Amino acid sequence: MKHDLARLRDEICQGHRRAIAKGITLLESTHLQDAEQAAALLTALDDPSRDTLRVAISGPPGVGKSTLIEALGMQAVEQGMRVGVLTVDPSSRLSGGSILGDKTRMPRLSVHPSAYIRPTPAGTVLGGVARRTRETIRLLEAAGFDLLLVETVGVGQSETEVDGMVDLFVLLLLPNGGDELQGIKRGIMELAEIIVINKADSPWQEVAASTAAQVRQATRLLQRKTPLWEPQVLLTSAQQEEGIDLLLETLQTFRRQMQQQGALQQKREAQATSWMWERVYEGLRQLLHADTLVAQLAPELERQVAQGLLGPVEAAERLLHSFAKARK
Repeated sequence: MKHDLARLRDEICQGHRRAIAKGITLLESTHLQDAEQAAALLTALDDPSRDTLRVAISGPPGVGKSTLIEALGMQAVEQGMRVGVLTVDPSSRLSGGSILGDKTRMPRLSVHPSAYIRPTPAGTVLGGVARRTRETIRLLEAAGFDLLLVETVGVGQSETEVDGMVDLFVLLLLPNGGDELQGIKRGIMELAEIIVINKADSPWQEVAASTAAQVRQATRLLQRKTPLWEPQVLLTSAQQEEGIDLLLETLQTFRRQMQQQGALQQKREAQATSWMWERVYEGLRQLLHADTLVAQLAPELERQVAQGLLGPVEAAERLLHSFAKARK
């Protein structure tokens, strides 16, 4: 479908919700004819007019990510901020489908005029994010959102890709999930600038406090991802909306401190470079699969590999050599 990109760009930058939804759908499209328009739209988008803070929120299933995001988002919009939420749902390995039910778990925030929630299936992408999360972040920044919250799939140590797209990483834990040795084993702990012990209300207050103490001890034994920032461990009850104001204040403190040191700009620059190479590798994959010679050779090589007549490494080398030779 052909879009009027100039009009779509203008409406996105003016914050029109329908245009934002249409733009994200274009970015997420897997149709080849949409790829060129999506790239043109990203290029045409204005630089962000506001100093957007990008936050990843991760944690195991049942920890209350959606409830906390709604409570945090409502606090932010009440302070005059515009809040964008990207929720990534796990996809079935068999059907490829997703439930996309996160929006229904944020009934107040989903209807607030200063908030925008976009559920997206993870598809085959690992790392807790979806195929076009980075591009969607860029679009929402151009649309003038102040706070972007990325809710990851929440499957443990694979939640690493999102860290290269955001300014800081918030990890949610349950009150009884603070076993110190287990915490040290989790690579995801090293990513977190803020660790939140959620559901720290009756009858779990004492257990939550004990968990927080254990987690604080564990973080001292881990290498800091951000040398200028000591990881913070907070207690919240998203259901009761307790501790949410301190969480929002801590997010803002992190931004101020990182900006003053120039660390936030450095991180954004590194992320932009990573994004460039990500698109280069994706483009090379598309060229490889679209190549006529590769299409001719691949079925026979696959047959030989499957029957044990040829090793996978050798077959791959032959395919790549043929592709490179054809491009000369």
